[in-house]
Amino acid sequence: MPGPRWRGNFKERGHRMTGPRDAILDVVNKKQGHLTADDIFFEVRKSYPGIGIATIYRTLDLFVRMGLVNKFDFGGGKSRYEFTSKEKHHHHLVCKNCGRVVDYDSFLDEETELIKKIEAELNRKHDFKIDSHQLDFYGLCKSCQREVK
Repeated sequence: MPGPRWRGNFKERGHRMTGPRDAILDVVNKKQGHLTADDIFFEVRKSYPGIGIATIYRTLDLFVRMGLVNKFDFGGGKSRYEFTSKEKHHHHLVCKNCGRVVDYDSFLDEETELIKKIEAELNRKHDFKIDSHQLDFYGLCKSCQREVK
C-alpha cells in the first residue's frame, strides 16, 4: 500500500495524507493500468461513500503535481491516470478505434539508443535539460484492423 511511505512527502510539501487521499492512491497503485477519474471514483466510493467526483479530480491533480501519478490524454474526452513507476519506464500503443491502451516496455537496445540520441539532440539544440519523456503511438489494434478489412 503506497500511503505510509508517502505520508512524509505530503507533510514536507504542506499537505496532509487523509483517508480518502490514501484510498485514491491505493486504487491507482493496485488497479494498474490507465484509469479514468470515474473508474477511481466508483472504486473509492466503496470505502468512502460520501466522496464526490470533484474530490477525486482535485486529489488526482495534486498527485500529478507531486509526481505520484501520471496523467494521459489518449483522446476520447477523458484523461487517464497511472501510478508513477520509477522502476519500469514504458510507452503506450493507443488504438484510435476502440481506445485500448497497451503498455510497451520491451525495448530493444536500438530503440533505447535512438531515444537517448533524440534527447541528447534536443538538449543540445534547445539548451533544455530533459529529465523524462512520454511517447505514445496511435493506430489500430489487431482486433480493429480485422474489423476495417
